Amino acid sequence: MERRPTPPSNRAEGHAVPQGAYTAAVTVDERGAVTGWSDGARLLLGYPPAEILGRDAVLLLAEPGTDAWREAAAGPRWSGTAALRHRDGHRLDREVLVHRRPAGKRPGGTEWRVVSAVTGPAAATDRALGEWAFDQSPCVAAVFDDGLRLVLASVGMQHSLSLTEATMRGLRLTDIAPYEGGAEAESGMRRILDGGAPEDVHLRLDPADPEHDWHGRLAPLTDHEGQVRAVTLTAHADPAEQLVWRRMLLLSDAGVRIGTSSDIQRTARELADVVVPAFADACAVDLLDAPRPGAAAADGRALRRAAVRAAPQGPPLAHPSGDVLHCPPWSPGGRCLSEGRGAVYASDDEMVTRWAREDPPAAAWIQESRTHSLMVVPLRAAGTTFGVALFGRNLRSEPFDPDDLWLAEQLAARTAVSIHGAERAQRQHTTTMTLQRSLLPQTLPEQAALDIATRYLPSVSQAGVGGDWFDVIPLSGTRVALVVGDVVGHGMRAAATMGRVRTAVRTLADVDLPPDELLSHLDDLVVHLSAEEASADNAEESAGGVGTTCLYGVYDPVTRRLTVARAGHPPPAVVAAGTVRFLDVPAGPPLGLGGLPFESFETELPEGSLIALYTNGLLEPRDHDIDEALDKMFGALARPAPDLDALCDRVLKTMLTHRPDDDIALLLARTRALHADRVATWELPFDLAAVADARKQATDQLIDWHLEEAAFITELIVSEMVTNAFRYGRPPVRLRLIHDDRTLTCEVFDSSNTAPHMRRAHTYDEGGRGLLLVGQLTQRWGTRHATTGKTVWAEQFLADH
Repeated sequence: MERRPTPPSNRAEGHAVPQGAYTAAVTVDERGAVTGWSDGARLLLGYPPAEILGRDAVLLLAEPGTDAWREAAAGPRWSGTAALRHRDGHRLDREVLVHRRPAGKRPGGTEWRVVSAVTGPAAATDRALGEWAFDQSPCVAAVFDDGLRLVLASVGMQHSLSLTEATMRGLRLTDIAPYEGGAEAESGMRRILDGGAPEDVHLRLDPADPEHDWHGRLAPLTDHEGQVRAVTLTAHADPAEQLVWRRMLLLSDAGVRIGTSSDIQRTARELADVVVPAFADACAVDLLDAPRPGAAAADGRALRRAAVRAAPQGPPLAHPSGDVLHCPPWSPGGRCLSEGRGAVYASDDEMVTRWAREDPPAAAWIQESRTHSLMVVPLRAAGTTFGVALFGRNLRSEPFDPDDLWLAEQLAARTAVSIHGAERAQRQHTTTMTLQRSLLPQTLPEQAALDIATRYLPSVSQAGVGGDWFDVIPLSGTRVALVVGDVVGHGMRAAATMGRVRTAVRTLADVDLPPDELLSHLDDLVVHLSAEEASADNAEESAGGVGTTCLYGVYDPVTRRLTVARAGHPPPAVVAAGTVRFLDVPAGPPLGLGGLPFESFETELPEGSLIALYTNGLLEPRDHDIDEALDKMFGALARPAPDLDALCDRVLKTMLTHRPDDDIALLLARTRALHADRVATWELPFDLAAVADARKQATDQLIDWHLEEAAFITELIVSEMVTNAFRYGRPPVRLRLIHDDRTLTCEVFDSSNTAPHMRRAHTYDEGGRGLLLVGQLTQRWGTRHATTGKTVWAEQFLADH
């Protein structure tokens, strides 16, 4: 056989890389400090080792924001163009390769090795190396010109055909190997020269081995302008072991590409994408609306097409995604569902023919696409059938065989496992969402102190729904408590913990504790929750709410004062007189740490001020930093809006460019004020004789307010509450009436800290019925304590107002 000259063996003569080439290598540790510096790095960037070792590697970057070795932290390797800065200040754009590897001296540490090759001008022998590699390749490879005539042949092709390149040069493939597949391969060459895509071919090269076929690949060979000038043919033997190898590769590929998300439709599409065109020429995935345990009964139930794909050379399948298909019990799909196993069918099988008559579009597709082999396998996992997968072949000549059926069942089983996991995750997500929404306020309570609008956005992360919440709690004296909090974690446990913490907040608010005291009691609760779960079997899954943040504020429309305390939560923003600012509320520790103090902050707000409470998900989108997020939020809050609902929507639209990665709770409140004409206060002499005067003063005030219909009940309430203050309290005693749009509140203050309580009076007792009477005549009553003294209050609803 004629052999071409071999390249010179002299290393100096044949070296393709210029003599001036070198490699610049830099090692960077976890802190970003340079720990290694090669001589090539000195040549490239100008720094001697003593000047750069131990310094921050950011000095080497012309654009510090592109921290290449940090980008490599997501995987073992990163490559790309990096903008480097020379010691003298000029910029170098270099192709770099970054490897992440364990640090040599510190167990568990990580370092990054950054390398860049500097080769100088290309040597003339670069092109020669490529030619030698082709000429001497042991693989079967050839180049055919635009006349389909052989131009070059590798050593491997010459050996396989027992022909020299000189003998084959200028001949067409049908002249060189006039056997099965040659004419089809030449047709493929013509299509590629006309602009077609690369194609796979099967052909026979050895006449002495009629059972030995080759698997070939045709690809275009283009010039510098992208014009197709020739066609390359590469081929390898296709024995049974190579077929098995390809099937194993397909299974491996399926393990990576199927089940990448919790979206069932996407999982179905991933199966279709994996098998077409690598395994089948067409694929459809049809799912039952309600998955069934065991093999699904073949009762003619409908299947919904979740995914479909066909090879580009063939016509699209008859039914697109979303179509509902009837599955008769006797059909291939029906038998697959009822028997729980797959089967292979020829297109002329009686069952397929009958099924095609029932479905004319499917029959038309089988005929038009010339589909000759069909295969149906069930999608089953964890004892549940989810649907079927249909595979077809029309471009390949070989039909499906038992090995193909086994492979299809493995692929379908992997898909079903992913669908089962996605369905379970969706059920858990739906359950968690239902639980969380049931624990959040369904409607905002009626109150006169604030105009309020709220928004809640669940996260879309795979971690699931979080434990963010908000609340609005009417308090005595027309005051209103505003609450927003964030429980650590996601999922069902976080939602359940959120419900317990929110219930505790409402209970403590009903006692009318100051904000700092309320958070101290709430901190104790979270500590107890943590202790309970520490003794449970699943203690490693939850910290019982440790790290939960909360902000609790009380607004009084009479004094226009807002009192706020927070436990590790972001501070509230206030908009007043066109200025946006954060309230200087002491941060306080997160809940659950135990024993640490909380402080309250009090401020007076002008009527019409805007208060914004939120969870940290609003300020942590992935596409900008915290300062930019604050600027955006302040800008959105400062601009006028028609109402608070429109302002909520504007804030979310401004802050979010995509669905949030963490839950977001947003509460906006605009302050109102109860002016002096709605509040009446009297200092009472500490004498039981003053009870009658108190009743008269209250009645006269109700007449001024045009509330004569409430005078009788109010007189009884005032009489009982003032009498109790004189009998059991200490001076001074004050009576206050508050009239808002819907309630009339009567309050009596005295300086005693003894709280009144309702008791059952016996038949002949002369007293003990006062608080019982107050409780029967009013909608709510209670006691709130101050540093010194207490206030007993009672509310009446004014139905006509």
